[in-house]
Amino acid sequence: MVRDISLRNFRSYAELALELEPGFVLVVGPNGAGKTNLLEALHLGSQGFSSRTRAEQQAVRFGERAARVRLRGEEEGAGFETQVDLGGDEGKRVLLNGAPVRSGEELRLRLAALVFSPDRLAVVKGGPLVRRTYFDRMLGRVFPARAGLPAEYGRALAQRNAALRRVAAGSSSPDAVRPWTERLADLGTELDRERAALVSLLAPELASCAEMLGLEAMTLAYEDRGLRVDELEERLARDLERGTTGMGPHLRDVPMSAGGRDLRRYGSQGEQRAAVLALVLAEAKLLAERRGAPPLLLLDDVFSELDERRRAGLLEAIPSGAQALVTATEADVLPAAAATPDLLVRVSPGVAERA
Repeated sequence: MVRDISLRNFRSYAELALELEPGFVLVVGPNGAGKTNLLEALHLGSQGFSSRTRAEQQAVRFGERAARVRLRGEEEGAGFETQVDLGGDEGKRVLLNGAPVRSGEELRLRLAALVFSPDRLAVVKGGPLVRRTYFDRMLGRVFPARAGLPAEYGRALAQRNAALRRVAAGSSSPDAVRPWTERLADLGTELDRERAALVSLLAPELASCAEMLGLEAMTLAYEDRGLRVDELEERLARDLERGTTGMGPHLRDVPMSAGGRDLRRYGSQGEQRAAVLALVLAEAKLLAERRGAPPLLLLDDVFSELDERRRAGLLEAIPSGAQALVTATEADVLPAAAATPDLLVRVSPGVAERA
C-alpha cells in the first residue's frame, strides 16, 4: 500500500505532496489536468520505470533539468520508501529504503504494481513480440525465481546468432555454433514450460474477469513445444544463410480469443479494451493468491466504452484488499450500486488534492 507520494518537477507537477488511503481511490479531473501523470509517477516510484515512455527525460517538467518521485508505504507488513531521480548530473537514480538498487528488477520483485492505460491495447492489437514481452514480464512477477529466464534465453539467442554470422563470414567453423545450440535448446525448453504454466494458471481467472466485463468465453493459448537440439541442427543451413535462428520461443505467440474469435483480428475496440482490463485484473488476483497481498492497481480511463453493468463488473473484479487508483473525468461515472471510494482525489492543472 502506498501511504503518500511526493513529486518535484514531474510532468505537470512543480510540487506535490499527497496522502493516499488503502482501498479504492478515485482520481477525477478534466482531460489534460494531470491524472495520468499521477498514475505514471506511482508506477515509476514503485517499478523503477515509466509506464508511458522509454525516454524518461520527457517526464521532467518543461523548463527543469531534473525530477523526483518519492513513495512511502507498506508492503507485506514492512514499511518501504522509494525514490527515483530523473535527469540532473547523475542521470537516473533509484533508491529503496535509502540504498541504491542494482537493477529495476530488484525493486519490482519487492513491490508489485499493475497498470492499465488505453495504449496497453497493443497487447491485443499488436504483434506477437508485444504479447511475448507482456507475458514474460508477468512471468517474472508470478514466478519471481524465474524472472531472469527470458533475458537469459535472449542472451543465448544473441550468442548463437552471432556465431551463425561468423560462420557465414568464414571467420569460424560450424563447430562453434554447437555449444550455443545446446544452451539455447535447454533454455528454450525451460522458457516454453514456464510460459505454458503461467497461461494455465491465469486462464481460469482471466475467463471469469472477462465475463464480468461482458466478454464471453475468453481464452489464452500457448504451445509448449520445447526446443530440441536435433531440430535446430536440421535447419542449420537455413539459419546460416539468414544469420538468425529461425525457430524457438522468441517466435511464439500468445493468441487471445473470445467466443472462438481471435481478438486481434476480429475483436471490436471495446472487446480488446475489456480483454486487456481482464488480463490486468486476473493477474492481480493471481498475485494476491501467490504473494498473500494484492498489487497496487493503476487503472487509467477504464470506464470509457463500458456501460454501467460492465463498470460495476470492473469494480467487482478488483481483488479484495487491493489499493486501486482509478481515473475518471467526473465522480458520477461510478455505477449507482458502487461503493463510495475510500478516497476522492481532485486534479486540476498541476494540482492534486484530497476532496
